[in-house]
Amino acid sequence: METTGLAEELFEELGGKIEDGFPAIHSPVYRTAAGTPYLRAPGVVMISRPQVGLGGLSGFLEGFDPGLRFPEYLEDPVRLPGSSQLCKTAGQTCYMSFGPRRTRNADAAGYFERLISAGHGSVLEHASFGFLLYGVSRSVTHELVRHRAGTAFSQVSQRYVSGSVLRFVERPEYQDDGELHRLFEERIDRAAAEYGELADRLLRLQEAGDERLAADRATDARKKVQQAARSLLPNETEAPLVFTANVRALRHIIEMRADAHAESEIRGLALRLFLCLRRADPILFGDYRVLRLPDGTFTVTTEHRKA
Repeated sequence: METTGLAEELFEELGGKIEDGFPAIHSPVYRTAAGTPYLRAPGVVMISRPQVGLGGLSGFLEGFDPGLRFPEYLEDPVRLPGSSQLCKTAGQTCYMSFGPRRTRNADAAGYFERLISAGHGSVLEHASFGFLLYGVSRSVTHELVRHRAGTAFSQVSQRYVSGSVLRFVERPEYQDDGELHRLFEERIDRAAAEYGELADRLLRLQEAGDERLAADRATDARKKVQQAARSLLPNETEAPLVFTANVRALRHIIEMRADAHAESEIRGLALRLFLCLRRADPILFGDYRVLRLPDGTFTVTTEHRKA
């Protein structure tokens, strides 16, 4: 069932904080007895959000009949999050709704409720948010990057980075079961050790002149070793990325990936994305509800899907 204020409570419970005006939910790093690092939950760090300045509209608004009183649009005393203001201005431009009969900023929530319920989600594409995501496995990122419309991804390259940054992600199902947790730690210790051994062997072959590993530049030489060694890494390997998407795409991702039937690991990521977005703009994401499921996990839902 829904709990009043559950989104706000969860943000705090998961360690959410506002850093320089940007929401973030960090994830601690654990280590096996052998020292192999791993994480147990996604880390979500908002690193970009819209910055909007409407002052430049004055020259445009003043060019119409003074009787329309369009310049009053810039005198609204209620300040909105930049993302809401940008989308609202875009929507009101469609109907030249700048005069006294316009929807004021104080009623922005109702304005977007009407737009979203009618399926007019195109204005939401103007506002984008960017995130650094970590504590996410290669398995999860394979699912996430399938969302292409309105999104951008820059993901760690296992061909270029060395084993010194190798970390892993423990699935939720393993964390409270002693035997599954033990097997997970053994598996990642083995994967890290085998990766190191394989990379060392390939490097020796390269230094001995193996033509298959030959390269003119140091960067390419490193890439050839690591692209061969990475083949043994499991889907549990961490795959950090920078992820940017517009609000319409983010809403779709939340609706798909925070659904009760979504895969558990990516549902945890989508929940944290939503909690940060709700903090950044409670208007554009104000129609969502967080529900607690019988197994103690959470889902995010709205009556206005696919706006």
